[in-house]
Amino acid sequence: MILVSYDIKDDKLRTKFAKFLSKFGHRIQYSVFEIHNGPSVLSNIEFEIKNRFEKRFCQDDSVIIFRLSPSCKKTCYGSAKNEDVELFVVV
Repeated sequence: MILVSYDIKDDKLRTKFAKFLSKFGHRIQYSVFEIHNGPSVLSNIEFEIKNRFEKRFCQDDSVIIFRLSPSCKKTCYGSAKNEDVELFVVV
C-alpha cells in the first residue's frame, strides 16, 4: 500500500492528478490518496507521476509517496472512522 499526498497550485493540473490517482485508490483526505495494489502497479503509478506530471509542476508543488507495509497500523478518528469499513461488491 502507498499513501500519496500532494500540494499542487494549478487547479487544472491538480484536478488531472486527482483523477489519475482515483483510478487506483480512494481519497482519504482532500489531497491524500490511499492505494492498495501490487508492486508492479505501484511502480507504474510512480513512473507516471515522474514522467507525466513532474515536468508540469511549478517550484512550489509537491508530491510525497509513503510506502506502507502490511504490518503498519492505521488508526482513524472523527469522520475518518468510517474509512475502516470493509466494502464487498458482488456482481
